Amino acid sequence: MQKNDLLHIKATTESTSTDAKLLALDGAPGGTVVIADCQTGGRGRFGRSFYSPPGVGLYLSMILRPELGLSELIPLTALAALSVCDAIERTCGFIPSIKWVNDIVYQGRKLCGILTELSTATEHGGGQCAVVGVGVNVNQLPEDFPEELRDRAISLREVCGREIERKALAANLIAALSGLSEILSVRDKSWLELYRSRCVTIDQQVKIEQNGNVRHGRALGVDENAALIVRFEDGATETVSSGEASVRGMSGYI
Repeated sequence: MQKNDLLHIKATTESTSTDAKLLALDGAPGGTVVIADCQTGGRGRFGRSFYSPPGVGLYLSMILRPELGLSELIPLTALAALSVCDAIERTCGFIPSIKWVNDIVYQGRKLCGILTELSTATEHGGGQCAVVGVGVNVNQLPEDFPEELRDRAISLREVCGREIERKALAANLIAALSGLSEILSVRDKSWLELYRSRCVTIDQQVKIEQNGNVRHGRALGVDENAALIVRFEDGATETVSSGEASVRGMSGYI
């Protein structure tokens, strides 16, 4: 393992986000980053696994310590998605899309997943923090994905037609994520228009799954807290701030 005060690089780990949370509990400052070549237990939302093979992906987690209330951190995942798009554009020259709230996609197939986790633990001086975990499909070829993922996942290499330098992507991603605390702190919501313009969920038929309940409707937009505005089949219009939103025609939702 290579490390300095803020950057910890591992060949293999169970989860970079788990590592980052442990560092945060020990008082690691905001901006601390854990990167791994391979994860044996990469995690996504709702306890799902994230396929994290060696040599082809980027698996990175950053500790953030914004001095804000928990309610003010609600837009963090959406902001992180914009940061990932910015890093990909700077590295690869194209702009991917966002499937609300945390998936980075290209032509309906997943390029990257984002997991944000909040902690208010204070043992060992850890204090409140957020950990933003990012997993990017960088240099996979189609045959590198498990068969069940091949029609749902895509890599930057497939999009660009060339191998992508993972170190360059990591540097651009760290730079983009480093500004998130400041954006949240100044309470400037101008970024929302950019998020909305890149969100492929808006104006689509969606399936919303929350606590085991499934409802269908149309996504009308994204509100000031980055919640999804949905008009359901029963005519009710509600904001959805948690749960899973599947877009018709993507990821197996027909």
